[in-house]
Amino acid sequence: MEFRTCRRHWGAEFISDDVVRFRVWAEGQKDLTLRLTDTDIPMAAVGDGWFQIDVPGVRHGTTYQFVLQDGMAVPDPASRAQQADVNGPSVVIDPRRSLPAQREWQGRPWEETVIYELHIGTFTGEGTFRAAIDKLPYLAELGITQLEVMPVSQFGGARGWGYDGVLLYAPHSAYGTPDDFHAFIDAAHALGLSVVLDIVLNHFGPEGNYLPLLSPAFFHQDRMTPWGNGIAYEVEAVRQYIAEAPLFWLSEYHLDGLRFDAIDQIHDDAETHILPEIAQRIRDAFPDRHIHLTTEDSRNVIF
Repeated sequence: MEFRTCRRHWGAEFISDDVVRFRVWAEGQKDLTLRLTDTDIPMAAVGDGWFQIDVPGVRHGTTYQFVLQDGMAVPDPASRAQQADVNGPSVVIDPRRSLPAQREWQGRPWEETVIYELHIGTFTGEGTFRAAIDKLPYLAELGITQLEVMPVSQFGGARGWGYDGVLLYAPHSAYGTPDDFHAFIDAAHALGLSVVLDIVLNHFGPEGNYLPLLSPAFFHQDRMTPWGNGIAYEVEAVRQYIAEAPLFWLSEYHLDGLRFDAIDQIHDDAETHILPEIAQRIRDAFPDRHIHLTTEDSRNVIF
């Protein structure tokens, strides 16, 4: 299987073997600085609220932050990993280092599905991706065929349900590193278990969400959800951030599907709603894999 990664408009991306492009939409800032470990480098405004800089000599594992015009340092909203918590430095990740061990795995057809919903933080005493691997044979012997992993995007604090994530592309650091999550998925596939990820695209949690400072236009000021201001999905940069996240998890982590949380709270005024758009992009990107998409929708609840 050829390695695939999702082309992202946001974040830190290797554009050659030793050059990383840092790019962020910060229409609420006049100036923005990249803090690369201990070195500050002014970023260039490249139009429509975007800031960008290409930096040579950056290696996998390098830490970085964006420094706002008032001097506050914030993580990359499209961080692939955090050094520690949700408020600290982000970490440059080279996804080319993490080829799936089960490269020929194409998933399992839906009619074979027996789901086990799994919360990484409580599944074992350690509450980590690596610790969970040791219990996977038991689930396979039990007759489970699909693991539905509750949200793992980085959220505030060490423990929680995961539904208050704020860094949509970064596995929660208390659970482990991106390599640890890759190892968990590889181990599941080796046992014939498909892995589906619960993903939250309807809101951001309260701690560690710096998008209102970077880009106030990311949110509607007059449209609310149960968790705060609604996301402005119709804005191009916002749509890119949200729509590319599902493709990212499916391509870079070789997941077998996604469960979309509370889609009744995803209000999109665009001509094509963002969810069918995401689904079509997934079908186009992975025509030969068994990719399963499910949703939670309170409009289906009958009282």
